Amino acid sequence: MSRIKGLVQRSKNVKIFQKVSLENAYDIQEKTLRRLMLKAKHTFFGEVHRFGTILKSDFLVDAFKNEVRLVDYSGMLPWWKRLQHGEQNITWPGKVSHFALSSGTTDGASKYIPITKDMLRSMRRASFRQMLSINRNDVGIDTFAKHWLMVGGSTNLEYNGVFYAGDLSGIATNKVPILFQRFSKPEPAIRYEDDWQEKIHKMTLEARNWDVGLVAGVPAWIQLLFERIMAHYQLDNIHQMWPNFRAYAHGGVALRPYKKRFQELLGEEIKYFETYLASEGFIGFQRRMGAEVGMRLLIRNGIFFEFIPFDEKHFDGEGKLLSNVQTLNIREVQENKDYALVMSTNAGAWRYLIGDVVQFTDLSELEIKITGRTKHFISLCGEHLSVDNMNQAVSEIAEEFGINILEFCVVGLPYKGFFAHQWYVGLDRSFDQKETLQAALDQRLKKLNADYATERQAALKGMFMKILPQEMFINFMRKKGREGAQNKFPRVLRGEMLDDWLAFIK
Repeated sequence: MSRIKGLVQRSKNVKIFQKVSLENAYDIQEKTLRRLMLKAKHTFFGEVHRFGTILKSDFLVDAFKNEVRLVDYSGMLPWWKRLQHGEQNITWPGKVSHFALSSGTTDGASKYIPITKDMLRSMRRASFRQMLSINRNDVGIDTFAKHWLMVGGSTNLEYNGVFYAGDLSGIATNKVPILFQRFSKPEPAIRYEDDWQEKIHKMTLEARNWDVGLVAGVPAWIQLLFERIMAHYQLDNIHQMWPNFRAYAHGGVALRPYKKRFQELLGEEIKYFETYLASEGFIGFQRRMGAEVGMRLLIRNGIFFEFIPFDEKHFDGEGKLLSNVQTLNIREVQENKDYALVMSTNAGAWRYLIGDVVQFTDLSELEIKITGRTKHFISLCGEHLSVDNMNQAVSEIAEEFGINILEFCVVGLPYKGFFAHQWYVGLDRSFDQKETLQAALDQRLKKLNADYATERQAALKGMFMKILPQEMFINFMRKKGREGAQNKFPRVLRGEMLDDWLAFIK
């Protein structure tokens, strides 16, 4: 324990981040790209895309962009499929033995993102720097001498004889450095549990044996855990159990919807630190306090970033990238504008659109915030339900029940302190099996999307359906002046469109 306190105390004299100009940031990023390409130039991907020749160019970034095309998951999938079959040196040197399961696509329940040893080292380095950064915000030195509660995915990974697959947090937690293992909670046996309800139950029983100073995890699960602990031990607030709880590192979804309820569970004020950790890499973390402070973009952490303005010149109405798009580099971006994020990483992702949209909130600090996703989706608490998931599930149940579902939409709403999805389904005839249809749709979505299945056990407490005549959707679009083949009924309703819809169906 004294080693940790001493290490954290000395960190205050270490320069973790320095202000850099955008020109210097570009130089750092160019060097990052050069290192990535040097390591990968003898891989199959590097040889096909002439990395050796590009590395000799006086204009490395431009040459790289001209040779390697922008791709999404489907574009990298043929290369990554070879990794999944056990081939080596495909997009990154060596064999890939771990894949992170990410949000679902039409190709299957989840995406498989390669996790290399180099990426894990980068993630550990960033995590340690985040701990040191948190200490600089006066959370108290004793916070880091207490237990660190990290509520993540199961460390019980799937193994198919070739590779291991599971939640990124489960993979990363399996690799906790020995120095920190005695401080990390819950215990390995609980982290191994893959039934979330059972995991919450076991953590609740063990909670009285912990002295927690720092908590990390997705807000929905942390809220649920706190509520279970307080109910089990009949507490008024969580600080009656953990009086030294001072800091919460959160990510995955926006904290704002949870903040009010979260504060009701506390006995005193804590400090919140947002984290941007994706399956594709550790992208950034919040290092300063303030209501509008963003997360510092990690430009020295094995990732080369590019940015595409998220507007109608670059993306169509469904969030698909248009042709002949040019990306911007770090010195060309502007504050308060939406950009789709493109990454080349030390896990063998190259010019890869991860699907997130970000804004720079403070260029002098290289700070960003997540503003959404490139494609239509609904994600109130981390379910990441895409339109692809919706379309596939609706098509399958329509075939199963022998009905025509030509139009539908989904609305997210608060429900019993958590969240729910309200579906509006348009049929061309009367139908008297709504509950059965609703249950079937729910089950299909769980199979298609691992994140949705997880959240249906936690923060997504309800899934409801209202069946309407097909004409209701057509008439609504007609009233809005959007009738015709080029105008599609939005699958996810928000804002003004939602208000108009609710008024219309009344």
